Amino acid sequence: MIKVLIVEDDPAIAEIHRRFVERLPGFVLCGLALTLSDAREQITVLKPDLVLLDVWLPDGEGLGLLKQLRQEGAEVDVILLTAAREAATLQEAMRLGVVDFILKPVVFERLKGTLEKYRQSSQALASLADISQQDVDALFGSTAGSANPLTLPKGIDALTLERILSALAGEGASAEEIGARVGVSRTTARRYLEFLVGQQLASPELEYGTVGRPERRYRRR
Repeated sequence: MIKVLIVEDDPAIAEIHRRFVERLPGFVLCGLALTLSDAREQITVLKPDLVLLDVWLPDGEGLGLLKQLRQEGAEVDVILLTAAREAATLQEAMRLGVVDFILKPVVFERLKGTLEKYRQSSQALASLADISQQDVDALFGSTAGSANPLTLPKGIDALTLERILSALAGEGASAEEIGARVGVSRTTARRYLEFLVGQQLASPELEYGTVGRPERRYRRR
């Protein structure tokens, strides 16, 4: 789960953003700050993975906090949610390494797309031991010189991935069933299936039988 901290001085808007985040799988709200001083304290104590940061706050500017975080080497990513439309603000935010810059009023679908892309990139990066140019292009959204739109981490073969995706056609199947169809082990099949889930090409669900633990089954999206 990706821990999210919302920094927003307007309580009503903060509540809207909170509801947006809580609707998205893979994210958990760890805190909500209405001032910069509160945000600094919560970042120190709660150590969020991602901060949704407003630019204008009662006790200072969000970009000042972002600059401080970068100087301190804080391991936290930042998305700006702001009404500030000056190009200079965007330029400074880009120099400080923001993940994205969303203008208010924030639309749910826009925030959803940004957060889902962030989650997928984080998962893909965490699974890589070494990187190739194809990995870099996929993470940064570049398609130049790449015919495969998927990020293929180490241990994921394109041909096997295609066969497993094809085997998912029709009703849902377990990792063991997919492995038998493709000719790979249950563990290998599960690794590929979970990768497809991360790429939103498959969806998992639990099937409860009469005895034993529930079985995790996968369906093609």
